[in-house]
Amino acid sequence: MEMPSACWDTWVSKALVPLNSRNHILSLRPIHLRKDKPRSQPLVVFDDMQQWDRSSVEVEISETTFNRWVNYTTSSGDDDDDIIHSAVAGNDEPGAFHEKFKKLILFSTNDYLGLSSHPTIGSAAAKAALEHGMGPRGAALSCGYTSYHRLLESSLADLKKKEDCLLCPTGCAANMALMSTIGSMASLLAGKELPSGDEMTAVFSDALNHASIIDGIRVAERQKGVKVYIYKHCDMSHLNELLSQCRMRRKVVVTDSLFSMDGDYAPMVELARLRKKHNFLLVIDEAHGTFVCGKNGGGVAEEFNCEKDVDICIGTLSKAAGCHGGFIACSKSWKLLIQSRGRSFIFSTATPVPVAAAAHAAVGVAKHETWRRKALWNRVKDFHLLTGIPVTSHIISLVVGSEDKAQQASRFLLQSGFHVPAIGPPVVPPNACRLRVALSAVHTRQDLENLTAALSRCINFQDVRMYSSNCGYARL
Repeated sequence: MEMPSACWDTWVSKALVPLNSRNHILSLRPIHLRKDKPRSQPLVVFDDMQQWDRSSVEVEISETTFNRWVNYTTSSGDDDDDIIHSAVAGNDEPGAFHEKFKKLILFSTNDYLGLSSHPTIGSAAAKAALEHGMGPRGAALSCGYTSYHRLLESSLADLKKKEDCLLCPTGCAANMALMSTIGSMASLLAGKELPSGDEMTAVFSDALNHASIIDGIRVAERQKGVKVYIYKHCDMSHLNELLSQCRMRRKVVVTDSLFSMDGDYAPMVELARLRKKHNFLLVIDEAHGTFVCGKNGGGVAEEFNCEKDVDICIGTLSKAAGCHGGFIACSKSWKLLIQSRGRSFIFSTATPVPVAAAAHAAVGVAKHETWRRKALWNRVKDFHLLTGIPVTSHIISLVVGSEDKAQQASRFLLQSGFHVPAIGPPVVPPNACRLRVALSAVHTRQDLENLTAALSRCINFQDVRMYSSNCGYARL
């Protein structure tokens, strides 16, 4: 039997043929800017936590905002207008209106390595901004793609051990671009706008996949090019059954690698085994695993030694990288197809040059400052030791039941100086409301001791359910 990658390489090559004949293959050509020396930026790294690292988890909010937050008062973001107007007028000292501020420790940030405050990353952004402003502003296919973007793509392809990479404005846009491309393949290969049933692509999606995957699949469905199958969360027996019953030749399985609301991992080893059995294309969204999991920060696929079994990897730069943007790590032929058919990529303005420069620096810092990954996993161990709750990742989902109970616990934690959001409908079902604790490398053991002490006063650790996969998510 042919390996899945070989089958799909053939189909992608065939899908590119009609595009090429119509001159519909769109090209990326990096613009080199004046004084363009992105490789000369020095990479300054540190061996342990520095004073600036704490700014990614320690914040201040005004008392006005705090009170509205505690009371769940609806806000359009205008809580601090007086303070803002004072700053615009030149009087930017805190307390200009005798406003008091409260310090919060964030256990809600996705900045898992604390890189958003790293001076090397900030310097890279500042240097690029001073030399080039925000850079040429346009879509990547017109004038927005520069050597900074290409350098970032190359570093991400190396991290993910893939042939190439396509930079997207966000992780959501990356998922949407890939799924809309998959949705177009059937018509490209069949040579007609409405392919027959056996000419369509079967897409198998985990029941708890991220909203951007779901929305991307919906776009693909509207293209009349895919038939969608939803398998029970991480249930490989159900997936195997669905795959066995499907008679379509082209099959795609898409899943989060680390689920954002439950903190559990996709069964990568079992997925790799099924991929060999059923010959499908394996797509994983590594939004919460990239830079965090694996010896080199390559993600969950690296952690489980399954990198070669993953065909396409979606990622983000707005979480552990501490920056902004998304990417698709894939083969060169897939990149060519996505950049020619992925609507959310084609019709979006490219990432600003300073952001691309910062993200490239973040890739380097995350690679060299290995203490950050070690510190993060030490905090995961700390949480387990302090609470007795079996946790396996830096995303800790404490299912407490009703929406009211979750909100009361979140309010108590806020009053205790910790921001831990209550997650309720429509993100999760009414009976599976939860506190979502996100750990960071720059939290300290003392932070964890203080947090768990406060948690113990508002929830019973023995009553907490970790996962709610049996009831699934409410759909947006």
